Amino acid sequence: MIVRVTPTVNRQIVNNMVSKKKETYSEAMARLEKIVSQIDNNELEIDVLAEKIKEANGIIAFCSDKLTKADKEIEKLLSEKRESEE
Repeated sequence: MIVRVTPTVNRQIVNNMVSKKKETYSEAMARLEKIVSQIDNNELEIDVLAEKIKEANGIIAFCSDKLTKADKEIEKLLSEKRESEE
């Protein structure tokens, strides 16, 4: 099967990427939990399953990145606090 990336499809991909960038951690986790629930309850057709797994992997990467950035920011703030107390 050949999939053509038309301007419409390309625009949809970009719009999805932009909307996901604006998504909060909590919103992403809610989407991930829904996908996991659908998989656990065998609610997905086999044709949709691969796409949902790809989506879940993207959400996991997004959440992991958010957590890593938050961890680094907290470490930076704690380090600055320790330095100011010395």
